[in-house]
Amino acid sequence: MGIDPFLETFTDKVPILQVFAQRVRIGELASNGNPIRARSTEDYVRHVAQTFQSVGAPDPRLNSNNNIDFRLQRMIAAWKKQDPPPNRVKPIPMQVLRQLATVAQQSHLEYTRATTDMIIIAFFFLLRPGEYVDTNRNATESDPFRLADTQLFSGQRRIDQVTASDADLLDATLAALTFTTQKNGVRGEVISLGRSGDPFICPVLAIARRVIYLRNNNAPADTPIARLFPPTDGSAGGPTKITSAHLTKELRAAVNFIGPSLGFVEADVSARCLRAAGANALLLADVDGDIIRLIGRWRSDEMLRYLHTQAAPLMADYASRMLKAADYNMIPNQSVPMA
Repeated sequence: MGIDPFLETFTDKVPILQVFAQRVRIGELASNGNPIRARSTEDYVRHVAQTFQSVGAPDPRLNSNNNIDFRLQRMIAAWKKQDPPPNRVKPIPMQVLRQLATVAQQSHLEYTRATTDMIIIAFFFLLRPGEYVDTNRNATESDPFRLADTQLFSGQRRIDQVTASDADLLDATLAALTFTTQKNGVRGEVISLGRSGDPFICPVLAIARRVIYLRNNNAPADTPIARLFPPTDGSAGGPTKITSAHLTKELRAAVNFIGPSLGFVEADVSARCLRAAGANALLLADVDGDIIRLIGRWRSDEMLRYLHTQAAPLMADYASRMLKAADYNMIPNQSVPMA
């Protein structure tokens, strides 16, 4: 904008922030050059404030009472009213995973098997795309899980993933992922899951298959688990990196194959759906919401509220239950006449 970056010559910095926010919102200063929503614009302004604070300067958004200035609040609130409703992800049902598993089990392509395994892992562990595959963004705060971040157990015994046989790895009863730089994860935190009971759609088996593949290709411990190695015969074997775009493509193909009976179309689906899908499955299985938030590392109930109202099995009998339960009498106060 051609002015002092820390606005030291301005007593009132809010008008400058408003101009900046407006230019970001219409796309002039947004990273992708396109108009963005109010919430994203608010994030840009917050990042500016954090930059000020990082050098010891006060937050330029705040008034004398340490509250967000009314002018900024009013501007952002007005933009939020103008924005269209949020385009929430659709929690894909198990039918989609079964279709993918059927194709993967019949395929000789490692790409197909690997993408399906990554989809299974993301579904069961409630992962964001940037936590388990490469994304198209230059993410600096989150890296995909690596081979070194995986663990397999047989009962209480931790399996040595370097020396164990393939059969031993596939006999594992529990798999664990250790968070390092993943978003909203506590560094060093370990989340583990046991067997699902399905011979293919299982988080333990999916991780075991990735470990076996990477080990057979002499991958070092810091190799992300979403990696493919070109075959030695020079034939096409898929990309080196498995990306969120690849998973989105496979998910949409499965949705398109199944058809509109799912209640949505392929354009509604992306790799981001898997986190919501796993949470929805837990919700339908009557798992406590606090546990779901812990597994998915959510900090609010917003996603659970959305999933609850969108899940047909949960909502199906509410009307009949309301009809049966709505006959009651109120306890009167002293102003109500005696019956």
